[in-house]
Amino acid sequence: MTADKQCGQPAESTVDMKKVCISKVPIFNHLSPFEMSDIVKDAHSVSYRRGQAIYRAGEQSEGLYIVHKGRVKIYRLSDTGKEQLVRILDPGDFTGELSLFNESIHDAYAEALEQVELCVMGRDDFQQFLLKYPAISLKMLNEFSSRLAKTEKQAAHIAMESVETRIALFLADQVEQQKRRQIHLPMSRKDLASHLGTTPETVSRKLADFQDAGWIRQTNQRDIDILDLDALLLC
Repeated sequence: MTADKQCGQPAESTVDMKKVCISKVPIFNHLSPFEMSDIVKDAHSVSYRRGQAIYRAGEQSEGLYIVHKGRVKIYRLSDTGKEQLVRILDPGDFTGELSLFNESIHDAYAEALEQVELCVMGRDDFQQFLLKYPAISLKMLNEFSSRLAKTEKQAAHIAMESVETRIALFLADQVEQQKRRQIHLPMSRKDLASHLGTTPETVSRKLADFQDAGWIRQTNQRDIDILDLDALLLC
């Protein structure tokens, strides 16, 4: 356990809290109440402060980390120290799943973006659940497939699309996900730039260009009104 993990404060450990946490995860939410209770008893909870490291690249993975409250940033560092955002985890999302199939070390970093509460399931315990409830394995394969598709789509955008198009497509995706034209960016501009393969300065400049064109209105650093979605998608 790292120094940062030792600093993590135990979250309120109740059966109800862990049930809510576990039930949010797509790979578990099909289970019966009895099966859910069986899994909950072997999970434990822990909390982390904003900016605190949950794990680091090179550390031994302890098992499955499920987000109950808050948001977690998963990222890698290049040889030059440049940060590359992998994904943002929201409540119900999980990480550490690769360790469930073999003893492995983390190849990325996980950091709390705000106060975070996690449910943690040990590798050995979870492997027993996979044998006991094989339907979970199929759900995990679906999740892996979905993540791979998103990663390939993102890589294709970075390789083939202009910065303007990448930013426009990201904004359009947020409209679809949040189901409204007044969107809230799910990450800082620094993280957004890392996610899109550009720089924070370029993101700010392009958003200003979109606003000057009358396509968006920025109300603050994270909140944006989409005024002309069609024009954005044509840029």
